[in-house]
Amino acid sequence: MNLGGLHHVTAVTSRASENVAFYTEVLGLRLVKKTVNQDDVSAYHLFYGDELGRPGTEMTFFDWEMVGAHQEGSGQISNTSFRVPGRAAIEWWAQRLDAYGVQRGEIGERLGRTVLPFQDPEGQRLELMDDMAGEAAPRVEPGIPWDRSPVPAEYGIRGLAEVTLTVRELAPTAFILTEVLGFRQVAADRNGEFQSVTYETGPGGPGALVRVVVRPDLPFRPRSGAGGVHHVAFRTPNDEEHAAWQRRLAQIGIGVTPVIDRYYFKSIYFREPGGVLFEIATDGPGFATDEDPEHLGERLALPPFLEPHRAEIEAGLKPIRPVTFAPPSAGD
Repeated sequence: MNLGGLHHVTAVTSRASENVAFYTEVLGLRLVKKTVNQDDVSAYHLFYGDELGRPGTEMTFFDWEMVGAHQEGSGQISNTSFRVPGRAAIEWWAQRLDAYGVQRGEIGERLGRTVLPFQDPEGQRLELMDDMAGEAAPRVEPGIPWDRSPVPAEYGIRGLAEVTLTVRELAPTAFILTEVLGFRQVAADRNGEFQSVTYETGPGGPGALVRVVVRPDLPFRPRSGAGGVHHVAFRTPNDEEHAAWQRRLAQIGIGVTPVIDRYYFKSIYFREPGGVLFEIATDGPGFATDEDPEHLGERLALPPFLEPHRAEIEAGLKPIRPVTFAPPSAGD
């Protein structure tokens, strides 16, 4: 029983309209589902991904308008990496981000792969990673960019590559990753006084990577605000293996939730010892369950148990309004 890689990353925004514009207009992702946080229906839950929002391609956001700004600390996910096809794509993206005035770092390298760090308008730490380096083909099947994306398909984001966890101690988190969840260590390095270790699961490579950075100097902050990440989810293929994971975690003594039916997938949640919230989610049934694939994300979608309350829920949500970023320069 192995996890298949990253399923989705859920982050926090306080500006839903600007969030939609940035992730669809600038990054070229498709808004595949506009729904609500099932535990707090006063907030949107926005899902961005490839053409169908396939598992492994999804960056999602809770819209909490009144939440404070994210504060750096340990016990959190401190970076989310997207995968793009090759070094040429990274160089193209550097020009595109500059044209839109996006705050970014320099093109660099990690584990033999070209990477480009940048931030969204709320300071969310993101990165683009070359998913082709050192391999004839990616081991985790990449997503397929939407054919109506403003980003050309040959440069398009193909899903999640890696998440970075920042924790105060390595050993407790490493134990959960390797001995409980079945991850394998693939690299270790040191940046000054701080250690980082990279693990992979399932097929390995981009789409299945978790990097752990050890920062005992940072305060422990188990909750994030706007510009921070709420949790990371890992993939399991079906309900049977999902239930088996829930039993395994409970038998070990980890405080795991019961299986929760999120309608588009099933979930279990638990917090690893370093403070990061983990989810294991099923690959299906997917976002086309209640919408035509041609029209994903165009209207507010509600799971059946919330549909009777649609009028009340819609009345409590602020409309998402068009926001336009500066257009790219000529020839971009």
